[in-house]
Amino acid sequence: MKSLAIKSLLLASMTCAGATACFAAWPDYKGFWVVGNLTAGTCEIVTSNPVMDNPVTSFSSGPYQSLDDAKLARSGIPQCPREPVASTK
Repeated sequence: MKSLAIKSLLLASMTCAGATACFAAWPDYKGFWVVGNLTAGTCEIVTSNPVMDNPVTSFSSGPYQSLDDAKLARSGIPQCPREPVASTK
């Protein structure tokens, strides 16, 4: 009986350690974010989780799994300026 209790405790501690390591890596999520600056009137797509130093004049949206998803999201944000249409000559 004592052996079963020790095995159960060991299994529980290993499970907690694995879950903790998983959550510790969460901020390193790979993806794309849309970051906007209301003062400058710009919106950029970045590949790292942005840190907002001034939440009054800047915003972020994401993460998105692909660059195309981030571009689609940027096109739907009214504060982001429209991209100029490339002219074909």
